[in-house]
Amino acid sequence: MSLLGKLSWSAIPFDQPIIMGTVACVAIVILATLAWITAKGYWPYLWREWITSVDHKRIGVMYLMLALVMLIRGFSDAIMMRTQQAVAAGDAQGYLPPEHFDQIFSAHGTIMIFFVAMPLVIGLMNFVVPLQLGVRDVAFPTMNSISFWLTASGVLLTNASLAIGEFAKTGWVAYPPLSELQFSPGVGVDYYLWALQISGVGTLMTGINFVTTILKMRAPGMSYMRMPVFCWTALASNLLIVAAFPVLTATFAMLLLDRYLGFHFFTVDSGGNAMMYVNLFWVWGHPEVYILVLPAFGIFSEVSATFSGKPLFGYRSMVGATMAICVLAYTVWLHHFFTMGASAGVNAFFGVASMIIAVPTGVKIFNWLFTMYGGRIRFTVPVLWTIGFMVSFVFGGLTGVLLALPPVDWQVHNSLFLVAHFHHVIIPGVLFGCMAGYNYWFPKAFGFKLDERWGAAAFWCWFIGFHLAFMPLYVVGLMGMTRRLQHYDVLSWQPWLLVAEAGAVVIFAGIICQIIQLATSIRHREELRDTTGDPWNGRTLEWATASPPPAWNYALLPQISSIDAYWLKKQRALAHQAQPAQEREYAPIEVPRNSAAGFSTAFFAVMSGFALIWHIWWMAAIGVFGIFLTMLVFAFREQEEIKIPAEDIAAFDRAHQAEVAV
Repeated sequence: MSLLGKLSWSAIPFDQPIIMGTVACVAIVILATLAWITAKGYWPYLWREWITSVDHKRIGVMYLMLALVMLIRGFSDAIMMRTQQAVAAGDAQGYLPPEHFDQIFSAHGTIMIFFVAMPLVIGLMNFVVPLQLGVRDVAFPTMNSISFWLTASGVLLTNASLAIGEFAKTGWVAYPPLSELQFSPGVGVDYYLWALQISGVGTLMTGINFVTTILKMRAPGMSYMRMPVFCWTALASNLLIVAAFPVLTATFAMLLLDRYLGFHFFTVDSGGNAMMYVNLFWVWGHPEVYILVLPAFGIFSEVSATFSGKPLFGYRSMVGATMAICVLAYTVWLHHFFTMGASAGVNAFFGVASMIIAVPTGVKIFNWLFTMYGGRIRFTVPVLWTIGFMVSFVFGGLTGVLLALPPVDWQVHNSLFLVAHFHHVIIPGVLFGCMAGYNYWFPKAFGFKLDERWGAAAFWCWFIGFHLAFMPLYVVGLMGMTRRLQHYDVLSWQPWLLVAEAGAVVIFAGIICQIIQLATSIRHREELRDTTGDPWNGRTLEWATASPPPAWNYALLPQISSIDAYWLKKQRALAHQAQPAQEREYAPIEVPRNSAAGFSTAFFAVMSGFALIWHIWWMAAIGVFGIFLTMLVFAFREQEEIKIPAEDIAAFDRAHQAEVAV
């Protein structure tokens, strides 16, 4: 037996110039970044302030940075697929060989769902939820750090497959029997499974953390019906995480047992059933849609109320619709495979349930419209993303209701019509929402606004490019084009796919605009500086703190007596400007101590995952032992918190007079 298991020089695809060129470019960027950090002497700062930080705000920012980097990687896969399909018609074979194309569409779906959409919504929840609840951190700060670094571990393993070995060629759902050892003997499926198992554990820990935080750690006086809507959507999303991710973990564990130890959970041999995998996967998979979409709904609620200058219309109905979606999410999974051969009664039940779940979503759309109606709307970049979402999402939702009809689904199943619908829901519902939240809360995180002109340019490129890229797919889907085609012979499809390619190019221009927006904003940050802590005249508690907030969030925990407590306090303060401000009494505050547990756990998790992929058993054992040792050292730590003196808190408060006492 080799000391390195199945790993050898043949694992590096030297014969693939596209892959090796990409690897070389990525390696150059990484090495240049590391050299720059070293030359500037930033390593101590990064280790102290970011890598080992357990501050929910820093962790939220790191989630967002990770997601935005992976957005570029995932979009690179998307534009490569669109380009291949635009040119690979008739006698033309395109530029991507089939085995590379298969890896690209698998990596694209995996990265966009698990390593772009999930980190975006979790990052925003990390940054905003404790601030909106009026508390100083999440319930389990160190576990929060571990969750982030486990997600980063999954990202690293997924990207390692680009240079060492291969990624799955099964699609992002990895259905058996294609994902079984008999038909996928390479390491691609193993990369997929171990990357998602490791990151999935981190996501489950996040869900537990936020459910505990929201249920048990609200500011004094903040009852459930006084929570901001974003906190409600975060609660619903994390309840779904806690319920759904163990199913995914168990499903992948069974597939790993099939591949590694010859079990037969999903093989026909010895009584296995591949359809059991499909059922279990979508028991997780459709709630996952709402795990992603619900926090974005919360963002749209905050944005529409703030920039309309009005309270959110129908707060209680919005809360009810959110929790209704949370429950109904578990009644619709079978609509993903109406063609499996289930009875008409089963298909009818899931079809009706799929239509019913559209009702609470419709309630939300009307609430946002009524919030804006009669308000003095400020058409900032977050509002543009919100309006763009409503226009696009309604159409995507209508195609979803259409697909909820089993006879229609039979006709378009596995076609590009389905791909168009999925993107028409996820991109406006998740990406547009997260971009609205990114622009909305950026000044709170960094103390200066993002450039509005480049932000608007980015939105319009995304909005126009998105529709150009995916509307043609409805047409070719109805014409009979199925998913995942590396080459096709029907030349009448090509003009539509050329339009889709043009749309991808326009989206790419939007991404470039966002990069320029960030660079321009950093360069002109003094002109864009937020000195008030409340640049948008916000309604919720996060705007009551300085920008960026201190490590302790609030010098004194706010006392909540109503919805939009911060807004009401501001109005009362404006009405009684002549009254002298009351002297505040400060006390020392304990904040969690930095911990390397998250980074250490991730290091050993990557070691274990890589070793298990390549069957390097001694390395896997070292990795598992390292994780155990990290947890042991953390469990027996001597000092858990550090105390911030009252004088330091008072000095910070005096220097940031914008904070309103709530």
